[in-house]
Amino acid sequence: MRRTLVVFSALLLLTGPVDALPSAPGFRVTTLDGRTIDSKGLIGQKVIVLRFQASYCKPCVKESAALSQVADKYRDRGVEVIAIHVQDATPDVRAFVEAQKATYAVALDPRLNLGNRFGFRGTPYTIVIDRKGEIAARLHGEGAVRRLPRMLEALLKQTRP
Repeated sequence: MRRTLVVFSALLLLTGPVDALPSAPGFRVTTLDGRTIDSKGLIGQKVIVLRFQASYCKPCVKESAALSQVADKYRDRGVEVIAIHVQDATPDVRAFVEAQKATYAVALDPRLNLGNRFGFRGTPYTIVIDRKGEIAARLHGEGAVRRLPRMLEALLKQTRP
């Protein structure tokens, strides 16, 4: 019994409080338009939405206009929306951005270096990071964009760190 308590106590110390959110890995990306986005400069200032998608992903194409609407609505309220195109070629991504009239930042992750750090399992995959740099949500599949406004409203109401 005593050994079980010691092991349990050690696990609590290692994992931290039960309600703690996992910290998001840091990242630095260069967008198609040449802008560098570094998460270090955003933590404490903005809520970050990372949308892992691809030009060949039908749900990604279908939801692109709605993602642009979210980006436009929340840009001035402290939300940074970044689409990370995975396993995609630059010409295809440029064509996607032009055809979809994307108003959010777009970067490439052709080898899934960033995607794998965030637990990528297929497109579309959306990560929401709060101002403290903690992962507030992992949304797999289609429909995530419809859920974003309610999540963002809740996160924006939280006090800044």
